[in-house]
Amino acid sequence: MNKSVPALALCMVLLLGACASTRMSDAQNLALYREHAGEPVNSFNYLGQINGWTPLGDSALAVWTRPNQAYLLELFGPCTDLDFAPAISLSNLGSRVSARFDQVYVHGAGTGSMRMPCRIQTIRPLDVKGLKQAQKDLREAQVIEREAAAG
Repeated sequence: MNKSVPALALCMVLLLGACASTRMSDAQNLALYREHAGEPVNSFNYLGQINGWTPLGDSALAVWTRPNQAYLLELFGPCTDLDFAPAISLSNLGSRVSARFDQVYVHGAGTGSMRMPCRIQTIRPLDVKGLKQAQKDLREAQVIEREAAAG
């Protein structure tokens, strides 16, 4: 099956949802990231530094280990304050973060001083280039939609 057909269908669904608002919902954003994620992997190399991260609701996030290398982490259940956290960290063993064993730690958000770590259920490498292009296409489509509505 042509991979661009599901991607185009997803973009159309996201565009229709985006017409009501200029900001994508967590569910729409997660769907976009899932569309650009590869097959699950057991682990990834982690040198103790996160280049960036994006919360995708309360049970998933994207983590950049380098500017052009990122992973979609889906968690076992909700992770308290993930959407509002100014910082996170990841557990690891031997410089590897592993699905089902390692955890995401949320730092400095919300009122709870005692937070439970959030265990990683799955790890999927992201097609960063494809994801950035899809995000750019969606922003351009939103501009066109706003211009059409205004004019």
